[in-house]
Amino acid sequence: MNTLEHLRTKIETATDMQSVVKTMKTLAAVSIRQYERAADALSQYNQTVEMGFQIVLRDTGHGDLLFAADPHRSTRTAAIVFGTDQGMCGQFNERIATTVSADHQPFVADESRTGSEAGQASEQTWKVLAVGTRVEGHLKEMGLAPDQTLSVPASVSEITPLVQDLLLTIQRWREQSEISRLLVFYNRRTVGAASLPNRLVLLPIGAERYRRWSHQRWQSPALPTFTMDRRRLLSCIIRQYLFVSLYRSCAESLSSENASRIAAMQVAERSIQDRLDDLTRAFNQIRQTAITEELLDVVSGFEALSGAEDS
Repeated sequence: MNTLEHLRTKIETATDMQSVVKTMKTLAAVSIRQYERAADALSQYNQTVEMGFQIVLRDTGHGDLLFAADPHRSTRTAAIVFGTDQGMCGQFNERIATTVSADHQPFVADESRTGSEAGQASEQTWKVLAVGTRVEGHLKEMGLAPDQTLSVPASVSEITPLVQDLLLTIQRWREQSEISRLLVFYNRRTVGAASLPNRLVLLPIGAERYRRWSHQRWQSPALPTFTMDRRRLLSCIIRQYLFVSLYRSCAESLSSENASRIAAMQVAERSIQDRLDDLTRAFNQIRQTAITEELLDVVSGFEALSGAEDS
Protein backbone atom coordinates (compact mmCIF):
# COMPACT_ATOMS: atom_id res chain seq x y z
CA MET A 1 0.00 0.00 0.00
CA ASN A 2 1.28 3.46 -0.91
CA THR A 3 2.18 5.71 1.98
CA LEU A 4 2.62 9.47 1.97
CA GLU A 5 6.40 9.10 2.14
CA HIS A 6 6.43 6.56 -0.68
CA LEU A 7 4.29 8.77 -2.90
CA ARG A 8 6.39 11.83 -2.07
CA THR A 9 9.52 9.96 -3.24
CA LYS A 10 7.81 8.95 -6.48
CA ILE A 11 6.69 12.52 -7.13
CA GLU A 12 10.24 13.82 -6.57
CA THR A 13 11.62 11.20 -8.96
CA ALA A 14 9.07 12.04 -11.64
CA THR A 15 9.81 15.75 -11.22
CA ASP A 16 13.54 15.10 -11.68
CA MET A 17 12.83 13.07 -14.82
CA GLN A 18 10.65 15.89 -16.14
CA SER A 19 13.52 18.32 -15.62
CA VAL A 20 15.93 16.02 -17.48
CA VAL A 21 13.50 15.67 -20.39
CA LYS A 22 13.09 19.45 -20.66
CA THR A 23 16.88 19.87 -20.67
CA MET A 24 17.26 17.27 -23.42
CA LYS A 25 14.58 19.02 -25.49
CA THR A 26 16.41 22.34 -25.15
CA LEU A 27 19.76 20.83 -26.13
CA ALA A 28 18.20 19.06 -29.11
CA ALA A 29 16.57 22.29 -30.31
CA VAL A 30 19.89 24.14 -30.10
CA SER A 31 21.66 21.32 -31.95
CA ILE A 32 19.09 21.34 -34.76
CA ARG A 33 19.81 24.97 -35.51
CA GLN A 34 23.58 24.39 -35.52
CA TYR A 35 23.38 21.47 -37.94
CA GLU A 36 20.93 23.30 -40.20
CA ARG A 37 23.32 26.26 -40.40
CA ALA A 38 26.19 23.90 -41.21
CA ALA A 39 24.19 22.34 -44.07
CA ASP A 40 23.08 25.73 -45.39
CA ALA A 41 26.66 27.02 -45.32
CA LEU A 42 27.57 24.45 -47.98
CA SER A 43 25.41 26.07 -50.64
CA GLN A 44 28.11 28.42 -51.93
CA TYR A 45 30.76 25.72 -51.60
CA ASN A 46 28.61 23.35 -53.63
CA GLN A 47 28.07 26.06 -56.25
CA THR A 48 31.85 26.49 -56.51
CA VAL A 49 32.31 22.74 -56.99
CA GLU A 50 29.72 22.71 -59.77
CA MET A 51 31.51 25.65 -61.41
CA GLY A 52 34.67 23.57 -61.27
CA PHE A 53 32.91 20.77 -63.12
CA GLN A 54 31.66 23.31 -65.64
CA ILE A 55 35.19 24.61 -66.24
CA VAL A 56 36.75 21.19 -66.73
CA LEU A 57 33.95 19.70 -68.82
CA ARG A 58 32.91 22.75 -70.84
CA ASP A 59 32.57 21.94 -74.55
CA THR A 60 34.21 18.55 -74.10
CA GLY A 61 33.15 14.94 -73.79
CA HIS A 62 35.44 14.36 -70.84
CA GLY A 63 32.62 13.41 -68.55
CA ASP A 64 33.51 9.82 -69.47
CA LEU A 65 37.03 10.15 -68.11
CA LEU A 66 36.05 8.92 -64.65
CA PHE A 67 33.41 6.50 -63.37
CA ALA A 68 32.25 5.70 -66.88
CA ALA A 69 30.14 2.62 -67.40
CA ASP A 70 32.40 -0.28 -68.34
CA PRO A 71 30.62 -3.44 -69.56
CA HIS A 72 33.65 -5.55 -68.56
CA ARG A 73 33.82 -4.18 -65.03
CA SER A 74 31.90 -5.58 -62.07
CA THR A 75 29.22 -3.37 -60.55
CA ARG A 76 30.00 -3.62 -56.88
CA THR A 77 28.01 -1.40 -54.56
CA ALA A 78 29.01 0.34 -51.34
CA ALA A 79 26.52 1.96 -48.97
CA ILE A 80 27.15 4.54 -46.26
CA VAL A 81 24.32 4.58 -43.71
CA PHE A 82 23.90 7.43 -41.22
CA GLY A 83 22.19 6.51 -37.94
CA THR A 84 22.67 7.28 -34.26
CA ASP A 85 24.81 6.27 -31.29
CA GLN A 86 22.16 7.33 -28.78
CA GLY A 87 18.58 6.32 -28.18
CA MET A 88 15.41 8.27 -27.43
CA CYS A 89 14.80 9.15 -31.08
CA GLY A 90 11.82 6.98 -32.00
CA GLN A 91 12.01 4.81 -35.12
CA PHE A 92 14.92 6.80 -36.54
CA ASN A 93 17.34 3.88 -36.98
CA GLU A 94 14.70 1.30 -37.86
CA ARG A 95 13.38 3.41 -40.74
CA ILE A 96 16.73 4.00 -42.39
CA ALA A 97 17.82 0.36 -41.92
CA THR A 98 14.57 -0.81 -43.51
CA THR A 99 15.19 1.52 -46.47
CA VAL A 100 18.68 0.07 -46.96
CA SER A 101 17.34 -3.49 -46.76
CA ALA A 102 14.60 -2.75 -49.31
CA ASP A 103 17.17 -1.30 -51.71
CA HIS A 104 19.36 -4.37 -51.20
CA GLN A 105 16.60 -6.91 -51.91
CA PRO A 106 17.08 -7.01 -55.73
CA PHE A 107 20.70 -8.01 -55.15
CA VAL A 108 19.64 -10.75 -52.73
CA ALA A 109 17.26 -12.07 -55.37
CA ASP A 110 20.07 -12.12 -57.93
CA GLU A 111 22.27 -14.15 -55.59
CA SER A 112 19.67 -16.94 -55.55
CA ARG A 113 20.41 -17.71 -59.18
CA THR A 114 22.69 -20.46 -60.41
CA GLY A 115 25.47 -20.87 -62.95
CA SER A 116 26.94 -17.83 -64.65
CA GLU A 117 24.17 -15.60 -63.28
CA ALA A 118 25.20 -16.51 -59.74
CA GLY A 119 28.80 -15.64 -60.59
CA GLN A 120 27.71 -12.22 -61.79
CA ALA A 121 25.52 -11.73 -58.72
CA SER A 122 28.43 -12.52 -56.42
CA GLU A 123 30.21 -9.52 -57.90
CA GLN A 124 27.33 -7.36 -56.71
CA THR A 125 27.80 -8.03 -52.98
CA TRP A 126 27.37 -4.85 -51.00
CA LYS A 127 29.93 -3.29 -48.69
CA VAL A 128 28.26 -1.33 -45.90
CA LEU A 129 29.64 1.33 -43.58
CA ALA A 130 27.44 2.36 -40.66
CA VAL A 131 27.74 5.69 -38.90
CA GLY A 132 26.21 4.92 -35.50
CA THR A 133 26.21 1.82 -33.33
CA ARG A 134 22.43 1.66 -33.06
CA VAL A 135 21.82 1.56 -36.80
CA GLU A 136 24.58 -1.07 -36.99
CA GLY A 137 22.47 -3.37 -34.80
CA HIS A 138 19.39 -2.96 -37.00
CA LEU A 139 21.42 -3.60 -40.15
CA LYS A 140 22.79 -6.82 -38.64
CA GLU A 141 19.26 -7.97 -37.85
CA MET A 142 18.41 -7.51 -41.53
CA GLY A 143 21.41 -9.49 -42.75
CA LEU A 144 23.50 -6.47 -43.71
CA ALA A 145 26.33 -6.57 -41.21
CA PRO A 146 28.49 -3.46 -41.76
CA ASP A 147 32.12 -3.94 -42.74
CA GLN A 148 32.95 -0.88 -40.62
CA THR A 149 31.19 1.25 -38.04
CA LEU A 150 32.10 4.83 -37.14
CA SER A 151 30.88 7.04 -34.31
CA VAL A 152 28.33 9.76 -34.92
CA PRO A 153 29.74 13.31 -34.60
CA ALA A 154 28.83 14.96 -31.32
CA SER A 155 29.15 18.49 -32.71
CA VAL A 156 29.48 20.41 -35.98
CA SER A 157 33.26 20.54 -35.62
CA GLU A 158 33.45 16.74 -35.66
CA ILE A 159 31.66 16.35 -39.01
CA THR A 160 34.71 17.26 -41.13
CA PRO A 161 37.02 14.61 -39.56
CA LEU A 162 34.29 12.00 -40.07
CA VAL A 163 33.84 12.93 -43.73
CA GLN A 164 37.60 12.77 -44.26
CA ASP A 165 37.60 9.23 -42.84
CA LEU A 166 34.71 8.35 -45.16
CA LEU A 167 36.62 9.68 -48.18
CA LEU A 168 39.64 7.54 -47.28
CA THR A 169 37.38 4.51 -46.95
CA ILE A 170 35.76 5.21 -50.34
CA GLN A 171 39.19 5.50 -51.94
CA ARG A 172 40.25 2.20 -50.39
CA TRP A 173 37.03 0.54 -51.57
CA ARG A 174 37.60 1.71 -55.12
CA GLU A 175 41.21 0.56 -55.14
CA GLN A 176 40.86 -2.77 -53.31
CA SER A 177 37.27 -3.84 -53.93
CA GLU A 178 36.60 -2.21 -57.30
CA ILE A 179 33.57 -0.36 -55.98
CA SER A 180 31.85 1.44 -58.85
CA ARG A 181 28.54 2.39 -57.21
CA LEU A 182 28.27 4.44 -54.02
CA LEU A 183 24.98 5.01 -52.17
CA VAL A 184 24.28 7.15 -49.12
CA PHE A 185 21.28 6.61 -46.84
CA TYR A 186 20.18 9.10 -44.20
CA ASN A 187 17.06 10.55 -42.61
CA ARG A 188 16.15 14.02 -43.79
CA ARG A 189 14.00 16.40 -41.77
CA THR A 190 10.82 17.52 -43.54
CA VAL A 191 8.35 19.54 -41.44
CA GLY A 192 8.69 20.07 -37.70
CA ALA A 193 9.88 16.83 -36.11
CA ALA A 194 8.95 14.69 -39.11
CA SER A 195 11.68 13.07 -41.21
CA LEU A 196 11.88 10.74 -44.17
CA PRO A 197 14.57 8.26 -45.25
CA ASN A 198 16.62 9.61 -48.14
CA ARG A 199 18.80 7.78 -50.68
CA LEU A 200 21.55 9.40 -52.76
CA VAL A 201 23.53 7.87 -55.60
CA LEU A 202 26.91 9.61 -55.37
CA LEU A 203 28.76 7.39 -57.83
CA PRO A 204 28.70 6.95 -60.70
CA ILE A 205 27.88 10.53 -61.59
CA GLY A 206 25.12 10.32 -64.18
CA ALA A 207 25.76 11.16 -67.81
CA GLU A 208 22.96 13.71 -67.69
CA ARG A 209 24.76 15.74 -65.02
CA TYR A 210 28.03 15.59 -66.95
CA ARG A 211 26.21 16.75 -70.04
CA ARG A 212 24.56 19.63 -68.18
CA TRP A 213 27.87 20.77 -66.70
CA SER A 214 29.76 20.55 -69.99
CA HIS A 215 27.15 22.54 -71.96
CA GLN A 216 26.17 25.07 -69.31
CA ARG A 217 26.76 28.69 -70.31
CA TRP A 218 29.47 30.49 -68.35
CA GLN A 219 28.12 33.53 -66.49
CA SER A 220 30.98 35.88 -67.36
CA PRO A 221 32.58 37.13 -70.62
CA ALA A 222 36.00 36.16 -69.21
CA LEU A 223 36.21 32.41 -69.84
CA PRO A 224 38.16 30.42 -67.21
CA THR A 225 41.04 28.13 -68.02
CA PHE A 226 43.38 25.73 -66.23
CA THR A 227 46.88 24.30 -66.67
CA MET A 228 46.61 21.01 -64.75
CA ASP A 229 46.05 17.69 -66.43
CA ARG A 230 42.31 17.53 -67.09
CA ARG A 231 41.85 14.05 -65.64
CA ARG A 232 43.75 14.92 -62.46
CA LEU A 233 41.77 18.14 -61.98
CA LEU A 234 38.49 16.34 -62.56
CA SER A 235 39.47 13.75 -59.96
CA CYS A 236 40.15 16.53 -57.42
CA ILE A 237 36.80 18.18 -58.13
CA ILE A 238 34.97 14.87 -57.74
CA ARG A 239 36.63 14.45 -54.36
CA GLN A 240 35.24 17.86 -53.35
CA TYR A 241 31.85 16.85 -54.71
CA LEU A 242 31.92 13.76 -52.50
CA PHE A 243 33.02 15.85 -49.52
CA VAL A 244 30.13 18.31 -49.94
CA SER A 245 27.57 15.52 -50.46
CA LEU A 246 28.71 13.48 -47.44
CA TYR A 247 29.00 16.54 -45.19
CA ARG A 248 25.49 17.67 -46.06
CA SER A 249 24.07 14.15 -45.61
CA CYS A 250 25.68 13.91 -42.16
CA ALA A 251 24.49 17.37 -41.08
CA GLU A 252 20.94 16.71 -42.26
CA SER A 253 20.93 13.32 -40.53
CA LEU A 254 22.04 14.93 -37.25
CA SER A 255 19.40 17.62 -37.59
CA SER A 256 16.75 14.96 -38.22
CA GLU A 257 18.01 12.89 -35.28
CA ASN A 258 17.59 15.79 -32.87
CA ALA A 259 14.16 16.60 -34.29
CA SER A 260 13.15 12.97 -33.71
CA ARG A 261 14.55 13.20 -30.19
CA ILE A 262 12.42 16.28 -29.50
CA ALA A 263 9.34 14.38 -30.67
CA ALA A 264 10.25 11.44 -28.41
CA MET A 265 10.89 13.81 -25.48
CA GLN A 266 7.49 15.42 -26.01
CA VAL A 267 5.84 12.02 -25.74
CA ALA A 268 7.90 11.24 -22.63
CA GLU A 269 7.05 14.64 -21.16
CA ARG A 270 3.32 14.02 -21.58
CA SER A 271 3.65 10.56 -20.01
CA ILE A 272 5.58 11.96 -17.07
CA GLN A 273 3.04 14.75 -16.58
CA ASP A 274 0.19 12.22 -16.62
CA ARG A 275 2.07 10.14 -14.08
CA LEU A 276 2.68 13.20 -11.92
CA ASP A 277 -1.01 14.08 -12.03
CA ASP A 278 -1.93 10.54 -10.92
CA LEU A 279 0.65 10.56 -8.10
CA THR A 280 -0.42 14.02 -6.96
CA ARG A 281 -4.08 12.99 -6.82
CA ALA A 282 -3.20 9.84 -4.89
CA PHE A 283 -0.96 11.82 -2.53
CA ASN A 284 -3.65 14.42 -1.89
CA GLN A 285 -6.27 11.74 -1.34
CA ILE A 286 -4.16 9.83 1.18
CA ARG A 287 -3.13 13.05 2.91
CA GLN A 288 -6.78 14.17 3.14
CA THR A 289 -7.75 10.77 4.50
CA ALA A 290 -4.98 11.01 7.10
CA ILE A 291 -6.06 14.52 8.09
CA THR A 292 -9.69 13.40 8.35
CA GLU A 293 -8.70 10.45 10.54
CA GLU A 294 -6.64 12.71 12.81
CA LEU A 295 -9.52 15.16 13.12
CA LEU A 296 -11.90 12.31 13.98
CA ASP A 297 -9.44 11.09 16.62
CA VAL A 298 -9.28 14.59 18.09
CA VAL A 299 -13.06 14.94 18.10
CA SER A 300 -13.50 11.46 19.61
CA GLY A 301 -10.94 12.25 22.29
CA PHE A 302 -12.61 15.59 23.06
CA GLU A 303 -16.02 13.91 23.33
CA ALA A 304 -14.61 11.23 25.58
CA LEU A 305 -13.03 13.84 27.86
CA SER A 306 -16.25 15.88 27.89
CA GLY A 307 -18.30 12.81 28.81
CA ALA A 308 -15.92 11.98 31.63
CA GLU A 309 -16.16 15.51 33.06
CA ASP A 310 -20.02 15.47 32.92
CA SER A 311 -20.12 12.24 34.84
